[in-house]
Amino acid sequence: MHISGDLSAARASGLAFVACHLSASVPPARAQSSQGSGAQGSGAQGSGPSSGSSPGQGHAHPRRREVVVNGRRVKTVDVHAHCIVPEAAQLVHLPLEAPGLLWSNVGERLQAMDSQGVDIEALSINPYWYRAERDVVAELIRVQNETLVEFCAGNPDRFVAFATAALQYPDLAAEQVEHAVKQLGFRGVGVAGSVAGEELANPRFHPFWAKCEELGVLVFLHPLGTRELEPSGRLGGSGLLTNTIGNPLETTIALSHLIFEGTLDRFPGLKICAAHGGGFLPSYANRSDAVIKTFPNRVGPLPKKPPTAYLRDGQLYFDSIMFTGEAMRHLIAEVGIEHVVLGTDYPFPWNLVPVDHILSIPDLSDDERIMILGGTAAKLLGIAS
Repeated sequence: MHISGDLSAARASGLAFVACHLSASVPPARAQSSQGSGAQGSGAQGSGPSSGSSPGQGHAHPRRREVVVNGRRVKTVDVHAHCIVPEAAQLVHLPLEAPGLLWSNVGERLQAMDSQGVDIEALSINPYWYRAERDVVAELIRVQNETLVEFCAGNPDRFVAFATAALQYPDLAAEQVEHAVKQLGFRGVGVAGSVAGEELANPRFHPFWAKCEELGVLVFLHPLGTRELEPSGRLGGSGLLTNTIGNPLETTIALSHLIFEGTLDRFPGLKICAAHGGGFLPSYANRSDAVIKTFPNRVGPLPKKPPTAYLRDGQLYFDSIMFTGEAMRHLIAEVGIEHVVLGTDYPFPWNLVPVDHILSIPDLSDDERIMILGGTAAKLLGIAS
């Protein structure tokens, strides 16, 4: 969502923004510079640094890399960028771990964006507040949303943000989303893959989904991992499996319930963007189609469409956090080019060259690359092209 409003940026400039996967040990930089690689046969390229620079609360930055596709300057939009508001986290005594991920100002974030050719970040906060009491979480959400607005107002050409909401109280969440959109200028809201163990498809969350549909906001769905689903600890041990496997698994479960429990049918105007390429669902959605015929007594009421159709009909979108060109090609084949958007997972360095990753996908047209890099996200979030 695009942030609007005449708000002071003074307080925002002093905020400390911390990445949200607080238990992960991650290097503090995404700032490795990368020269663009041409896409074979397409004329696409990422240009080197340009002479343009961005203000960073009084800090000087290296020249900003511009992304050019066949001579056309592309406005790139990253839909998956983490942050946290310490003042809000303190209300529930959340420990702010991973000190290497702490920024005292916006300068380092802008430097990282500039080096990779990311023009705009859509900031989101992983929901850590779903077990908080109503009065506490109401204040927490107020502080978070107002702070996000002020932070984005300090660099309105570089940042937008997803609003936050207390889904454990669906009526309150609906009110918070309405206030965020109508009073604060948000055009999106972030949610986790479940709410304190409850599925997003639970009918008690219908008031929230109804409000999101009514307001036409994009919902960014980011998992919290599957610790609650794995009391046996099978995702423990080496490999950070709660994240490596657990995050895409939780997204797969959440989207599957939204399809099979009829949530997407009930709210056909919903638009949901799923992190990490939608988890495992796009790769295995045909099995969801097959279960309707194989075990018809275990499916009901039937979805209005085959499950694979929901991936392509304009309700679901998927970020580009995949790891090979073939994986991206397959995601695009399953969900359609118009449903894939750029995501970086900043500040976590899963892919240090996310823009070049898109530029190097084979067999895409220039227009298709532009759609992924920012065209589609700009439309969803109301960002001027």
